[in-house]
Amino acid sequence: MNIVILGAGQAAASAAARLRGLGHQGTITIIGDEPAPPYQRPPLSKAYLLGQMGLDRLTLRNAAWWDEQAIDLHLGERATRIDAAAQVVDSDRGSYPYDALILTLGAVPRRLPAAMGGDLPGTHVIRNLADIDRLAPELQPGRNLVVIGGGYIGLEAAAVARKLGLNVTLVESAPRILGRVAATETAQMIRDLHHAHGVTILEGMAIARITGDSRANGVALADGRTLPADLVICGIGVTPETALAENAGLTLDNGIATNAFGRTSDPRIWAAGDCASLPLDGGTLRLESVGNAIDMAEAVAANILGAARPYVPKPWFWSDQFDAKLQIAGLLNGYDRSVLRRADAPHSGSTWYFRGDRLIAVDALNDARAYMVGKRLIEAGRSPSPELVATATDIKELMA
Repeated sequence: MNIVILGAGQAAASAAARLRGLGHQGTITIIGDEPAPPYQRPPLSKAYLLGQMGLDRLTLRNAAWWDEQAIDLHLGERATRIDAAAQVVDSDRGSYPYDALILTLGAVPRRLPAAMGGDLPGTHVIRNLADIDRLAPELQPGRNLVVIGGGYIGLEAAAVARKLGLNVTLVESAPRILGRVAATETAQMIRDLHHAHGVTILEGMAIARITGDSRANGVALADGRTLPADLVICGIGVTPETALAENAGLTLDNGIATNAFGRTSDPRIWAAGDCASLPLDGGTLRLESVGNAIDMAEAVAANILGAARPYVPKPWFWSDQFDAKLQIAGLLNGYDRSVLRRADAPHSGSTWYFRGDRLIAVDALNDARAYMVGKRLIEAGRSPSPELVATATDIKELMA
């Protein structure tokens, strides 16, 4: 069986490795438009940007491994078309027939429109190695940075820039930071952490545009003020990469729609990672996380080889900001109650999310014990009462 994988990130590497690990002897071809071999993305905006990790440590496998596994890497090559009827992928360098095709195309960062200054030099997004290499030289102590967007990407960028000595203002148009992805309790802990490190956070504040003629020099707010800016980072989310899938006639649903096995509407085409949406709890869900990219890609690889096992995600996430680690287990979708547990150390504690009486997610800031207990409970389908979570003096009581 000839297997082609489009996209050369974490999901692609995981799928290829699992295919070989399960004994697949046919050809495996990975086509990616970046010149670098598959690498980790999470450290890009943290350790790599801070200069604490080089490219050699970012890459997932060394060059010899790809050769040993007989996996053909086509890097710096852009796929241009999927001919589903002929089972061929065309690229800017050639054509590749396939028996099975795996789409691990990822997502692209949203940008402000050009009319709002989104394409001005000095305006950055954070997604891939090239983005970080463009940004890093601009992060000079004493410069003014405005971060647009109060999600995890924006907050992580603000934390790194502040550690490097920049003056940082973060602007969030929603009423509060982390509005879509965390409860008010978690948002308050993160807000306090950033304030303690000198980050200015403006919430409920829309922007009018990024100002400047030949280069960004400020951010005009909806209330008439203009924030001075030597550079701007836009952290306003991502959009799944679906153009190739759409042109091939595949069904889309907030990403490339897959069934429980990772198969798309074309039985010979599969999808995994940030670009894929999957059925869950009677609806569909698209997960943007390293854990999902790895697990779904490995499940797809096994199912291509005949495993016929539905993929059931076990979501986990993390975010490093300053010297704090936020660890997240589960999904908070549909929660109707959240409970805060304070921890002894500064800027630490956990938020526990319930849907009715069922524990569905936990956020733990600098509280590894709370994270581990919450993760074990969620994966086991067990739920302590919200009252016990709030009052237990020892977190081990929650396991009883």
